[in-house]
Amino acid sequence: MNETIFTWGAPPLKFGPGAIDEIGFEMSQYDVSRVLIITDATISATGIPQRIQEQLTRYRIRSEIFDGVHVEPTDDSMDKAAGYAREQGPWDAFVAIGGGSVIDTAKAVNLIITDGGELLDYLNKPIGAAKAPAGQLKPLIAVPTTAGTGSESTAMCVLDVLSLKVKTGISHWRLRPTLAVVDPLLTLSLPPEVTASAGMDIVCHALESYTARWYETFDRKRAEDRVTYCGSNPVSDLWCEKSLKLIAGSFRRAVHHGADDLEARSEMMLAATFAGMGFGNSGVHIPHANAYPIAGMVKDFHPAGYPQDEPMVPHGMSVSLTAPEAFRFSFESAPERHLRAARWLSPDAELHNDPVEQLPSVLVDLMRDIGIPNGIGAVGYTEADIPALVPGTMKQQRLLATCPRTPSEDDIAGIFARSIENW
Repeated sequence: MNETIFTWGAPPLKFGPGAIDEIGFEMSQYDVSRVLIITDATISATGIPQRIQEQLTRYRIRSEIFDGVHVEPTDDSMDKAAGYAREQGPWDAFVAIGGGSVIDTAKAVNLIITDGGELLDYLNKPIGAAKAPAGQLKPLIAVPTTAGTGSESTAMCVLDVLSLKVKTGISHWRLRPTLAVVDPLLTLSLPPEVTASAGMDIVCHALESYTARWYETFDRKRAEDRVTYCGSNPVSDLWCEKSLKLIAGSFRRAVHHGADDLEARSEMMLAATFAGMGFGNSGVHIPHANAYPIAGMVKDFHPAGYPQDEPMVPHGMSVSLTAPEAFRFSFESAPERHLRAARWLSPDAELHNDPVEQLPSVLVDLMRDIGIPNGIGAVGYTEADIPALVPGTMKQQRLLATCPRTPSEDDIAGIFARSIENW
């Protein structure tokens, strides 16, 4: 029996320049008196969290700032954030101000502080126990400072498990923030490299969601079997289409002229939120599954525009590196969707004569233009690393299950091999 039901959810949204100056009012609508503001050191140095703190004080809400979030969070960094929250609590609510790393950390902190237990209890199987929250979590207002992850809209958080050198996550609808406050002014000073990487995360969110397995092809018969990633569906499709059309007109401008182009920055912030409303319900597949070991097994790559104290492959970059080849693989499962997405992403270009190559070629043109590294070889991997990368991808069965064409280990190895260089 095929599935007949799909689910869709998203938090309320407050969008526009200056929106963060209304966080005090928004938080005052809840019965809270003490709030933990969660951020990272770079954002804290800008004074933005302190500005939010002043807003909360105007409404007689006490708050403290934790700025110890790790960029590309780990199980260790999330445990430390939760430990701080335990020691300094109790807290009535949380505000997350930062990129996906900060918002995801805040989701995990909210979960552990509210529901108890340890991080490993909640991580997706087979790495963790995939325990579901017992009840409603505390209010969480998410304030993104990058146009990328869409984490302000989604019901999952992602992290590195250091001992296994792999990324995984927690996925449950209760993790979704209570309110997303999206202020494009916060992104004007982002370096072009960060804009490019984060933007490729949006691109892949929308593309993977739109090309995901159709919800009716799953076999779920009970309410207990419903999962956050339910497959592509009529509602998520709308958000993905709108996101791709916004990206087509604004992404290159945001990378090359971002400090002076508020319109482009605003459209990219909308695109990120819209894509989050899409993939946060339908799901992502191979590019994101591959990204986890690419980021988790990094050797000595230090991307421009990011902290240089340790090697890293930023999430959006890691997702994009195998995307052209992944969409060649998935093309036969839904040709019309791949062709439609290519046209949305590049409405004025002359597309490749070979239909299979249309979406990959559009992606390659975009990646070259905005300075994304040329394949996994450019971030330090060789063919000799592929046998170690493949198991990290195969652990992401929650994501691979959403792919409309189920990949084998050999398929994934081939995708990695053909992604050593993308052009």
